[in-house]
Amino acid sequence: MKINGNEIRPGNIIEHNAGLWIAVKTSHVKPGKGGAFAQVELKNLRNGSKLNERFRSADKVEKVRLEQKDQQFLYENDGMLVFMDTENYEQIELPSDLLGDRRPFLQDGMTIQIEYYEEEALSCQLPEKVTCKIVETEPVVKGQTAANSFKPAVLDNGVRVMVPPFVAQDEDIVVNTETFEYSERA
Repeated sequence: MKINGNEIRPGNIIEHNAGLWIAVKTSHVKPGKGGAFAQVELKNLRNGSKLNERFRSADKVEKVRLEQKDQQFLYENDGMLVFMDTENYEQIELPSDLLGDRRPFLQDGMTIQIEYYEEEALSCQLPEKVTCKIVETEPVVKGQTAANSFKPAVLDNGVRVMVPPFVAQDEDIVVNTETFEYSERA
């Protein structure tokens, strides 16, 4: 689907310079001389490189729609994550670096959303909140209930998060996978 250059919004995925790019930031500029344009910061979906590009309203760009599929995580094998399509039970292998630093939050049997362009998997969306067990933290100190005081904790997946003082070791907590922050008790 072709759209005008000034219609690009953050989150849109476009085909540009023989690559797939996601618009990270857009700002519309009207200089004193010349026509208005959209200054767009783009991030390559395949290799992560960034690009700043100007699009005039007369420029046409190809907007791409990604197909989203729910896939169930089965196991990891030599740096490859094996997922199963929940509709037709086909198995696919994806590199574990597709998840980046959110990889530790992927749990056995978890259903995640994978975005495809034609047959190529481009990105994975973990659930926003995941339940984890605390394996190591400081003991609860009576009377230590000052507002906004947090203590470090290590989760069962090795990730370090800050938790409120009332949370003890071996408790299950809910963690936000976007910000790596404590959300609530499980």
